[in-house]
Amino acid sequence: MKSPLPPALASRLKRDDAGLVAAVIQQYDTGEVLMLGWMDDEALHRTLTSGRVTFWSRSRGEYWRKGDTSGHRQHVHSVAIDCDGDALLVRVDQEGAACHTGERTCFFTDLAAVPAGGAA
Repeated sequence: MKSPLPPALASRLKRDDAGLVAAVIQQYDTGEVLMLGWMDDEALHRTLTSGRVTFWSRSRGEYWRKGDTSGHRQHVHSVAIDCDGDALLVRVDQEGAACHTGERTCFFTDLAAVPAGGAA
């Protein structure tokens, strides 16, 4: 299947066996990490061209644009690819909660790791 992405970008992406790349979603002005989602070439194309974040749902097997049912939209500010081509950083302006649980971020569970230089 032909990628909808420009060839130079499509050739840089290192997809997993399902054709997906991890997309870290970050609040553009505070740096807060909101969530992690998955994108294939079409989801990335939609994100780059629509101004709203689109993911590939691995559980439902379909595209979903964040906020279409919840109202918690993600407005794209920028998209960057990492040096290895296997992850994306999508900087957004988040409306409401990013997490399906209603929390602002999906990363609300602290695992109480010992800080660097702390006692083991």
